[in-house]
Amino acid sequence: MKLPIKLFAALALASQISACVPLVVGGAAATGVMAADRRTSGIYVEDQNIELKAVKKIHDTLGEEAHVNVTSFKGNVLLTGEVPNDNAKTQAGNIILATESVRSLTNELVIGPKTSLSARANDSFLTSKVKTQFVTENRFSANHVKVVTENSIVYLLGYVTQKEADAAVEIARNVSGVTTVVKVFEYMP
Repeated sequence: MKLPIKLFAALALASQISACVPLVVGGAAATGVMAADRRTSGIYVEDQNIELKAVKKIHDTLGEEAHVNVTSFKGNVLLTGEVPNDNAKTQAGNIILATESVRSLTNELVIGPKTSLSARANDSFLTSKVKTQFVTENRFSANHVKVVTENSIVYLLGYVTQKEADAAVEIARNVSGVTTVVKVFEYMP
C-alpha cells in the first residue's frame, strides 16, 4: 500500500520532533517519546542543553564556513558535518569537550565544502526511511535508537542491547541510498 505524499511528509516531519515538550494532538498531550526513551527526563533535557549550547558556541567560533551538527545521547556527543580545515575540526571538538555534562566525543566532521541543501534534504529523507523501516520491521522499539544522517552516512546512537544494535545496523544497511552505517551506541549490561 502506497502512502499519500502528504501523509508521508507529515510522518517524516513528526519523526523529526525532538523537543522535550508534550505534543498536543486533538486536545490530548502525547508524551510517548519520553515514555519510550531509556534516558531519564533529566538526562534527556541535559542532552538538549548540550546540543543547544554547543551549536551556538561552534557557530560563534567557526561562522558560516562550517556546517556542524551536534547530537548528544546520554552525554555522548556526535559531531557531523563539514568544516573548512583541520583547525576548525579541532576547535569544534574542543568546544564539545569543554561543555558541561559531556562524557565522550565522536568527531566525524569532514574537511571540505559544506553540503548542498539538496544533499541535506536527501539526508533527512534517508533518516525518515531508516526510522520507518525500524517501525515496519518491529524488531526493537524504534525510540531506543536515534538516527542521524550526513552525506548519506547513517549514524546510530542510543542506549541499547547488543541484539538491538545488531538489528538496527542490519536494517539501516539495507535501506536504499545509505552508503555507510556508523555505530555510536552505548551498550546496556
